[in-house]
Amino acid sequence: MSATVQNDVFKFLENLEKNNNREWFNDHKKEFKTIETDIKKVYQAVFENLKIHDDVDTLKMFRIYRDVRFSKNKQPYKTHFGGSFHRVKPHLRGGYYLHIQPNNESFIATGFWEPNKEDLLRMRKEFEMDDEEMRSILNDTSLKNVWGNLIGDELVSAPKGFNKEHKAIDLIKKKQYIFIKKFTDEEVLKSDFTLKVDMSFKTIRPYFNYMSDVLTTDLNGVSLI
Repeated sequence: MSATVQNDVFKFLENLEKNNNREWFNDHKKEFKTIETDIKKVYQAVFENLKIHDDVDTLKMFRIYRDVRFSKNKQPYKTHFGGSFHRVKPHLRGGYYLHIQPNNESFIATGFWEPNKEDLLRMRKEFEMDDEEMRSILNDTSLKNVWGNLIGDELVSAPKGFNKEHKAIDLIKKKQYIFIKKFTDEEVLKSDFTLKVDMSFKTIRPYFNYMSDVLTTDLNGVSLI
């Protein structure tokens, strides 16, 4: 399935960034609704393509309205569109994200943004015991050509209970295990954008297969589900 991001999407978001207030937004509400309908078709296309080769059960598009209650930034609207695609739990882990924003700020992301403390400890214990399979996946040429290197927030030193001199400390001290791939505005506006997004998501499967196996078994390989 394919759908195309229209240039009107970028134009609207650029104007919103310059006029991020309720009066302007309300005056352009009809335009926003039209653009929102079009952009939902793009996210739906990505969702339908994912379902062909992965078990995903949820598409969640985020509202354009910002929650300013606990933020220093009091601007009422986001200047991008975002949506996530959730894999079927508990057997499958990981998730996908698509972010559309003008001025070459669009990107896709995948991996583990905020693993709970139990999952995070399980990952770290796995890398402490054996990091070779993870290294092999991360160094695979096809994955690296699309996604580059594994990134994510990390601790300054070793987490409690782990040796800071361990050979896998670079993996152990991470708090997130994610990949990000950026797109230019020109790439986003092309008719094959959703297909390129899907091809990129396909290449992450070995990583997801491995992490899903880790997070559904104990250190002895016994299933937890």
